Amino acid sequence: MSGPREGAASRPIQGQAALPGKGGLVRIGRAFWNTVGGFREGLATEAAIKQEAALAVVALPVSIFVAESLWIWAALMGSLVMLLAAEFLNTAIERLCNHVHPERHEAIKVTKDLASAGVFCVIAVTAMIWIVAVVDRFFV
Repeated sequence: MSGPREGAASRPIQGQAALPGKGGLVRIGRAFWNTVGGFREGLATEAAIKQEAALAVVALPVSIFVAESLWIWAALMGSLVMLLAAEFLNTAIERLCNHVHPERHEAIKVTKDLASAGVFCVIAVTAMIWIVAVVDRFFV
């Protein structure tokens, strides 16, 4: 037996459909400039993003000396990129929460704490990758 929503679910929503002129290079270009705007905003306003970006800039030349192979270098730098990605997502979640419910609210606090825990997990993995690479390179 089909429900009343079956027909609606099988049709694409107008705003989500790839419309002529809205896809391809135009979409990619717009997405790129949205990304640039996100980088600018995060780097201009968020202390944690500024600190992690500075860490990545310093770590880039260090990684060349630490990494014995291209794969190790990719893991070192990739871990820092993932850390920045987690921090940008955490910032987006915090800002959305503050916009939706600016007053103190327990559910919003829990949401922000969960996002922060996600960043901590990425910090832990990043630290583990860097420690293992340094130990393997210089002490084993």
